[in-house]
Amino acid sequence: MADAALAASKPCPKCGYVRTPADTNPDWQCPKCQIAYAKYRPGAARLSSRLAAGGREMAAEAKSDHSVYALIAANLLALLIAWGTHMSLRELMIVYWIQSVIIGITHFFRILVLQKFSTDNVYINDLPVQETQEGKLKIALFFLVHYGGFHFGYSIFIDLWEKHPGGSGIGYFLCTLVFATNHVYSMLHNMWKDAQGKPNIGTLMFLPYARILPMHITILVGGSLFGGAVAFVVFGVLKVVADVVMHTMEHHLLARGSLLPREATRSDRTPGDAGS
Repeated sequence: MADAALAASKPCPKCGYVRTPADTNPDWQCPKCQIAYAKYRPGAARLSSRLAAGGREMAAEAKSDHSVYALIAANLLALLIAWGTHMSLRELMIVYWIQSVIIGITHFFRILVLQKFSTDNVYINDLPVQETQEGKLKIALFFLVHYGGFHFGYSIFIDLWEKHPGGSGIGYFLCTLVFATNHVYSMLHNMWKDAQGKPNIGTLMFLPYARILPMHITILVGGSLFGGAVAFVVFGVLKVVADVVMHTMEHHLLARGSLLPREATRSDRTPGDAGS
C-alpha cells in the first residue's frame, strides 16, 4: 500500500502521468505509457532516443544524397564485372583493396586542398597541430604513410603480390575505372562542400578507416565461413550495405561538425586502435 501511495503521488519519470484511483494497472506500471517505474532508466532512454533520431536523420540525408545512389551503382556495376569475368571471392577482395587505395588517395588530395579547417583536438607527438599550411601538410603526410602501410600489410594478407594473383586483367581494370570515377566525383563534390565550411582535419583523417574497416571485416569473415558463388553474392551485397552506411555516416558526422577525442588523433595511436 505504501508503494502504491508513493506511485500515485509522483509523476511517471518518462511521460509525467500521475496515477489516479481510477487506474487499474498494477502499482508498478504507468497506466499511460506502460513502463515499469523501477526499471526505467532516463539516461538509457535519452541515449536510445538520440540514436533513433540520428538514424532517422541519416536515412533522410541518404535519400536526398545523389552520391549515395552513385556509390550503390558503382558497387553493383563492379560486382557484375567481377561476376562476368569469373572472379573468385579472393579476387573480389583484391578489387575492394583497390577501391580502398582509391579512397585513401582521394582523401589525401582532399586534405591537401583544404583552405579553411579546424585542428581542434588534433595532436602529433602530443603537440597540438596548428591551423597552418604546415600543419595541414603534416596531417596529410601522416595519413598517407599510415594508410599506405595499413594497405601494404593488407595486401600481403590477401597474397596480392604472388606471381599469379588470378582473375581477369580486364576485370580488374574495369572495376578500378568504375571505383576511380565514382570516388573522384565524390571527392570533387566533397571539396566543394569543405570550401563552404570549416571541417575538422582530424575527422577527415580518421573517416577513411572508419569506412573501410567494416567493409574489409565483412569480406574477410565471409571468406573464412563460406565459399563459391554463395560467398560471392552474399558478402558482395553485405559489402555494398557496409559501404553505403559508412558513406552516409561520414557525411552526417562532417555535416554536424563532429570532432574526435584527443586520444583518437594522437600519432602514437593508430586510427584502427581508436575504433577498438
